[in-house]
Amino acid sequence: MKPSIIPIFIFSLPRSGSTLCQRVLAAHDEVATASESHILLPLFYTLKEKGVYSEYSHAYTVKGIRAFCQELPGGEADYHAEIREFVLHLYAKAAGEQARYFVDKAGAYHLIVEEIINHFPDARFIFLWRNPLAVIASLMTSWRDGKWNLYEHLIYLYDGLPKLVAACQRHADHVCMVRYEDLIIEPAGEWRRIFAYLDLQYESGFLDRFAQVHLRGDLGDQPGMRRYRKLNAEPLEKWKSTLSNPIRKAWCRRYLQFIGRERLAYMGYDLDALSAELRGLPPSLRYLPGDIWRIPYGAAFRFLERKMVKEKLRRWRAGERIYLHQ
Repeated sequence: MKPSIIPIFIFSLPRSGSTLCQRVLAAHDEVATASESHILLPLFYTLKEKGVYSEYSHAYTVKGIRAFCQELPGGEADYHAEIREFVLHLYAKAAGEQARYFVDKAGAYHLIVEEIINHFPDARFIFLWRNPLAVIASLMTSWRDGKWNLYEHLIYLYDGLPKLVAACQRHADHVCMVRYEDLIIEPAGEWRRIFAYLDLQYESGFLDRFAQVHLRGDLGDQPGMRRYRKLNAEPLEKWKSTLSNPIRKAWCRRYLQFIGRERLAYMGYDLDALSAELRGLPPSLRYLPGDIWRIPYGAAFRFLERKMVKEKLRRWRAGERIYLHQ
C-alpha cells in the first residue's frame, strides 16, 4: 500500500533557523516531525563513490551495488524507487495516522539536495536563508562559546550555500523561499505564505504553540529550543559582537566576496550593505589571541582528520588492530 504522507524538506545552512521553522510547522495538527533523522544521507551515498571513508571499501561497495542494479528489471531506477518507497513508509510510521505531512531536515542535506528533489517530486521544499554573517557568528557561539571553529564547517559555507542557491534557482517554480529575518520581523505574513504553499490553514497561535513541540534526541538546535520560547529578534544583531575583531572581519569580507553579489541578491541580501555593516563594527580585540593560533590549527585539522587519528589512537591504546579507512 502506497503511504499517503507528504514530506516537507527544509533546506538551509546550519544555524539558519531551520529548527524554529520545523517546530512552527509541527504546531499544526496535520504536520509531524522528528529530530534531524539524516536518514537520506547514507541511502543516497550508496551510489556515490566519493565522500565516505569506512572500515569497508565504500568505493568498492558502490561498484557492487551498481552491478546488482544491473540485475534489476529497471536497473538503478528500480533501486532509487525502492529507496523512495522505503523512506516514505518510515516517514508515515513516524508521523502516525493523523498527519498529512512529515518534516525532515538536516544541515548536510545540501550534499544531496538534487537527489532529494528528484526522488520526491510530490514533496514540499522550503529553502531558508539567513544573513551569512549571522550564520558564521552562530556557528562559533553555539558550539564553541565564540571561539574560532569555522574549519569544522567549511563544507557548509563553501559547498552547501552554492549548491542550495543553484538548486533553488533550478526548481524555483515549485519551492518556497524565505528569509529567517522575515520570519522574525514580519511573522504573520511570512508564516501565512509558507502555510499557503503547504495548502494548510494558518493560525497565529502556531507562533505560541511551537514552544510545546519537543524534538527528542541530541540533534537540531537544542540550545535554541531551551533558550527561545517565542519569536525573538535578539539573534538578528547578535552576530556583530562576535565578528568585530580584525581577523574575523577580514575573513568575512573574503567570504562575502566568495558568495558574490548575484547569489546574495537571490537570497535577499545586498553585498554592499553587508560589507558596510561589517566595516562599521567597532574595533575589538575580543577572541583575537585565540584566533591567531586556532586558524592555523584549523588548517592542520582539515588535513590530518583529527577524528580519524583519534580513533586510531584509541584502538592502539586498547590493543586493537588498526585498519585503513577506505
